[in-house]
Amino acid sequence: MRIFWTVFWAFLLSLMMAYVVSNMTGNEFSFLQAIIMTVIFSGTVIALGEGLIKEES
Repeated sequence: MRIFWTVFWAFLLSLMMAYVVSNMTGNEFSFLQAIIMTVIFSGTVIALGEGLIKEES
């Protein structure tokens, strides 16, 4: 379930960021750009959370 929420929030934040950046630069909004950022963000967070960052005991 935590992977679902990770992808969900990465998607929402990517949509927001793509919208804001496209409006600030005067370009057209690109949904594909938001999807690509979602894959990158969620992949990074899942990789860090599942294996690369270990809790100290």
